[in-house]
Amino acid sequence: MFFRTIPIADTGVIVQISRYDAVQGVTEWHLIFHPGSCTDGFQSQYGRLIAARESLLPMPEFRSARCMQSRWFVSDIANQFPLMTPFPDGASSVIQQPPLDGSKVALWMYLLSVEGDASSDDGTFSLHRNGYTHLWASALTSTEGDSGAQTAEILDRYETMLADRGMTLAADCVRTWFFVRDVDTHYQGLVCARRENFEAQGLTSQTHFIASTGIGGSPFRTASLVQMDAYAVKGLEEGQVQYLQALTHLNPTYEYGVTFERGTKISYGDREHLFISGTASIDCHGEVVHVGDVVAQTHRMWENVEALLHEGGAAFTDVMQMIVYLRDIADYTVVSEMFRQRFPDVPCIITLAPVCRPAWLIEMECVAVKEGHHPSFRNF
Repeated sequence: MFFRTIPIADTGVIVQISRYDAVQGVTEWHLIFHPGSCTDGFQSQYGRLIAARESLLPMPEFRSARCMQSRWFVSDIANQFPLMTPFPDGASSVIQQPPLDGSKVALWMYLLSVEGDASSDDGTFSLHRNGYTHLWASALTSTEGDSGAQTAEILDRYETMLADRGMTLAADCVRTWFFVRDVDTHYQGLVCARRENFEAQGLTSQTHFIASTGIGGSPFRTASLVQMDAYAVKGLEEGQVQYLQALTHLNPTYEYGVTFERGTKISYGDREHLFISGTASIDCHGEVVHVGDVVAQTHRMWENVEALLHEGGAAFTDVMQMIVYLRDIADYTVVSEMFRQRFPDVPCIITLAPVCRPAWLIEMECVAVKEGHHPSFRNF
């Protein structure tokens, strides 16, 4: 794993970069763009990020790279989204989760050095190579009904997208993100609708669920209460997928009425991907640990994530990207310093995004990639 942080000349933008190089095969990058100076307005900061992206990607390191997925984090989506232009490639979404470094916008990008049949359509980006179909879907929303009705419609529409490509939610979906407007009010509707949908497809406590983050965030449509991003892979064989539980530290989610996996590991011939769901300060009984203490909650959250990574044969040293969600803006200074000291090089963004239980002050998710040798499986 290789990490570096670089300033982009003439833009003031700081880019955090992680890169995984296989001995032979695809290179992976995670990039997080920060505006740097935060004294200018949104249009200026956004324009500087675009200019930084256009300056960075032609560099020799990235000439073979293509963007698969990206997400813009903005501070005021109702006023800022109309000022944004469509992203040129990959599955791209915009969500109101204000970056807490004082900026109005930040950008995460996931890149691959790939040769293969890639296409972009109806908010999705698909890549066909080496016997796999990777499908990234972005910014799925609905505008009718409450959060439960909207979630049901979003999942139905996503399942149609999958079916059109010979895929299913139960067999092929690896990761979802649900962003919920006013999460304290509308999260329960999402939970109930997702559970009903999953049960109808045989996704139960006796089979498996899907790694996921359900977090506060305002969609780009003002009438939307829920927005979903997702990632699916067709072509995985039996034994390639492992669901991570870390039962010494966390309980199964169905015990408190929700339906997602704590983490999912996919083993390819040449590497392993670990997708760690949104994880907070929770114990093996499903209880919030260290109520009211964000420092202690951060340490317990790290412990839980580390246990999930360890179960998958990985460690924090394999993590390529982190997204951190805080409920209270006043906790940013102490939390950002904790992350800076422990993970000085890992691309990371800390946003204002309330967690689904009010007592949880902080949550994080991450992606890890490590070398693996599995000759019975095709390479990534």
